[in-house]
Amino acid sequence: MIAARSMAAACLGVSIAAFMLGAGGESPSAFVGPPAPPSAAEADAAVRTGIAFLLSAQEGEPKAQWPYEGVYRVNGEIPVGYRIGGTSIVAECLVRTPGYGSDAARQEAVKRACAFVCAGIREPLMDPEYDGGYDVRGWGYCYGARFMLVLRAAKAVPAGMEAAVDAALRWYLDAMQRNEIPEVGGWNYARQPGIETPSPASPFMTPPCLQVLFEARAQGLAVDDAVVSRGLDALRRCRTVDGNFAYSALKQTREPARSIPGAIGRIVCAESLLFRAGQSDVAGVRRALDAFLEHWVQLELRRKKSGTHVGPYAVAPYYFFFGFYHACDAVEILPQAERGEYRRKLEQLLFSVRDADGTWDDRVFPRTRNFGTAMTLMALQRPMFGEPAHWAAASPRQPAQDSKQ
Repeated sequence: MIAARSMAAACLGVSIAAFMLGAGGESPSAFVGPPAPPSAAEADAAVRTGIAFLLSAQEGEPKAQWPYEGVYRVNGEIPVGYRIGGTSIVAECLVRTPGYGSDAARQEAVKRACAFVCAGIREPLMDPEYDGGYDVRGWGYCYGARFMLVLRAAKAVPAGMEAAVDAALRWYLDAMQRNEIPEVGGWNYARQPGIETPSPASPFMTPPCLQVLFEARAQGLAVDDAVVSRGLDALRRCRTVDGNFAYSALKQTREPARSIPGAIGRIVCAESLLFRAGQSDVAGVRRALDAFLEHWVQLELRRKKSGTHVGPYAVAPYYFFFGFYHACDAVEILPQAERGEYRRKLEQLLFSVRDADGTWDDRVFPRTRNFGTAMTLMALQRPMFGEPAHWAAASPRQPAQDSKQ
């Protein structure tokens, strides 16, 4: 399986030292090189181990959830947006990994997860009418819709759940579009109080939301062109002429290039999305990937550390596997002849941070291993997924059709 993606890595052309941090966690005291790349058999075994872990980690009554867990709580509990988003990411991974069609255990796990995500549209704390401020329900809209789209594309909607999936998908898409930032466009989980208050857009959140809308349009669902246009405008305002992306922006950013080492996760994500909207080019995506490989150790310095935005680059631990997934995604934009070496570099780095139990984790919370493992497995298998949808605004004479597929 992974052998088809050239897992037998050659020597890397960049420094990829895996840091062993000192007690303070602020600077490396020593480092070792990454382990030798896995053989094809070892890589396949790693995927099987990861899937087995994810199946064992499903929780709740009934076992239907893989909540994402972070610092943020609502009434002392993991917010429902994190529960829906985290569950959707893991379930997507299970569906996309080869062999799903003949794996009854995975199918049952996904069916339970699908029921949970579909029921999420009735949760009061998922209502798109809320007071603004810091709130993560938007992640639930984004990844809930993405999971439904993956099920439809894979023709893997659980039997008897077609109507529920269709209704949930439409609800999440509508809620996400209604939840765009007023006047500015785009999305951000950290907004100003007051849902109608203009706020800076996030290049960490806006690209995944836009990609969901691209996929929805590609599947024949109605998408508001104006929402996408405003989102793209917001994303471009986060970008500088040298390819850096601000953490968030209300107006055109002047982010200095010296902050690029702390921005690499959002850079690869945002640049790839802009490419798929015809607003970047291969050179921009390649530049983003090169920056990621050059500075990835800044992510490693923060992995499994407490706190969130810590200096010198204000890197938070949860950027790690998000960034690696989007870096692996960006590779597939490059010319075919260039992809193999970039894949090898990224795959070897991912195996260098695999834990002894065969999983991947970037935080200090029990449930973040679900997210890290699922994102890594999808990153490793990204060449098998095909190219995501690109964006082309609907013609005024041929509006997007809201079909039921």
